[in-house]
Amino acid sequence: MSTTQVQDGLPENQRWPALIAVGIAVAMSVLVGSIANVALPTIAADLQVTPAESIWVVNAYQLAVTVSLLPFSSLGDVYGHRRIYAWGIVLFTLASLVCAIAPNMSVLVAARVVQGLGGAGIMSVNGALIRFIFPRAQLGRGVGYNVLFVATSSAAGPSVAAAIMAVSSWPWLFAVHVPFGLFALALSLRYLPRSPLGGFTFDPWSALLNAVTLGLFITGLDGIAHGHPWPLIATELVVAILVGWVFVRRQNGLRAPMLPVDLFRRPIFALSVCTAMCAHGAQMVALLVLPFWFQYVQGLTPIEIGVLITPWPAIIVIVAPIAGRLADRYPAGLLGGLGLAVMTTGLLLLLTMPDDVSRLDVAWRMMICGMGFGLFQAPNNRLIIGSAPPDRAGAGSGMLSTSRLVGQTTASALVAVVFGLTHDLPDPVTVATTASIIMAASFAGLGMILSWARLMAKG
Repeated sequence: MSTTQVQDGLPENQRWPALIAVGIAVAMSVLVGSIANVALPTIAADLQVTPAESIWVVNAYQLAVTVSLLPFSSLGDVYGHRRIYAWGIVLFTLASLVCAIAPNMSVLVAARVVQGLGGAGIMSVNGALIRFIFPRAQLGRGVGYNVLFVATSSAAGPSVAAAIMAVSSWPWLFAVHVPFGLFALALSLRYLPRSPLGGFTFDPWSALLNAVTLGLFITGLDGIAHGHPWPLIATELVVAILVGWVFVRRQNGLRAPMLPVDLFRRPIFALSVCTAMCAHGAQMVALLVLPFWFQYVQGLTPIEIGVLITPWPAIIVIVAPIAGRLADRYPAGLLGGLGLAVMTTGLLLLLTMPDDVSRLDVAWRMMICGMGFGLFQAPNNRLIIGSAPPDRAGAGSGMLSTSRLVGQTTASALVAVVFGLTHDLPDPVTVATTASIIMAASFAGLGMILSWARLMAKG
């Protein structure tokens, strides 16, 4: 039984400050996931470590986020999403400060792990909070704004990092988050709504099994990307599968499972999560492989590549709020299917680009892909968040972020495999790019089919 009265959204005068609180923290957690990439060579030189060791500045954050999303979403259902969100901001902000003053790589990586835990606290329940900030009739609008925050911060990441590095040193990549974190915390404590409590207890064994499963799965896929020995990769993936099987079996006996197997019994929820993994995987494949083609085939500079990539996330910023409003009126299966059909078309159009393609011809193709993804994302997110009962809103929100990360991580490993298989061929970059874009279009096309299948699904 819930211990908190459920109201249909906040009053309008409280809604927008609450949305700003969510937007700032979500933008920080997304931005910091990639902002350090630009400075890795500088960090490695400054802290006197190898480039391979410096990669852990990125990996530590991503791994900590991935393994803790579902546990934090469960804690949100048990103790309240507002409370977990606030503690996530506290951890994130304190860890950002430690990152900025870290004297060596060990301290920096440890702080990035804590920062990842804070980021997971933010990302695991932000969707659930949107559900209680906006009335149900306007939930799609709220989700659209949330997608807008994510898309804007993703698009701005490289530019923000470059701007900071142009005027200051790498510690400011982390220090800049401290004042924003304090501001978001103040707004959160003042305006975020209290959500219904689930009335069940947190299961630490499920958290451990989840961490081992996803941790080994991500490590195994990362090993493929970095050329680790195949026996080690196989061992990690096999153990991940075995522990994952135990994890799922344990969930079947719980009243409110951490991995929401009860929600997956609803076809529309399961289809929506699978659609999300396909769409995010398709996007990640394209955005990973195209820069290689731009650089090695067209001879572009990193700045020129950044400009060519920008139309994709930039158009999402425009389309997401519109798609969110449409999601309050039309089925997610219809809108998502149309969006992924457009995205598939855009990806196939990318395959037709000649080696001497003009900048304009690249830009409009990228815009078509981004437009399709933007039309898909807000309706799909609305359905996943809205299909969970109010006292399980955290579970829906956690699966939303987990499906994104699993799709992206799997896509990254697949791109690495394609590059590895084509390395000895004539013109390997063109062959790898072509194969990868075909794979991305296949993912998007499968997502389109799964999305339209929701129109006939029940529950």
